[in-house]
Amino acid sequence: MNIDLTKLSEAELTELNHRIVARLHYLQEARMHQQMQSFKLGDRVCFHAPGHDPKTGIVAKCNRKTVTVITDDGHQWNVAPVFLSTVIVAESDPHAGQSQVIQLPGKR
Repeated sequence: MNIDLTKLSEAELTELNHRIVARLHYLQEARMHQQMQSFKLGDRVCFHAPGHDPKTGIVAKCNRKTVTVITDDGHQWNVAPVFLSTVIVAESDPHAGQSQVIQLPGKR
């Protein structure tokens, strides 16, 4: 595709910019949606938060842009799906065989 930008007016350049930004936003949302679909409620996942040790936990909720993970130490994290990896549960895992149901604290 070859567009000669020197022939476009300021208004046309502004419109082109808005269309480009909208298209990039759409592609980013589609990519994030695809990544989100690779995780299901109850999946064991791991991630590494900056400044923290690697965390392992269970997918509790898939939000619009993040996945809510309840870590093995009981903390709740909202993590972008790009930072999550699925964990293969081994027989020797202390959490293997445990229920995948998570009790979330109620609102007070």
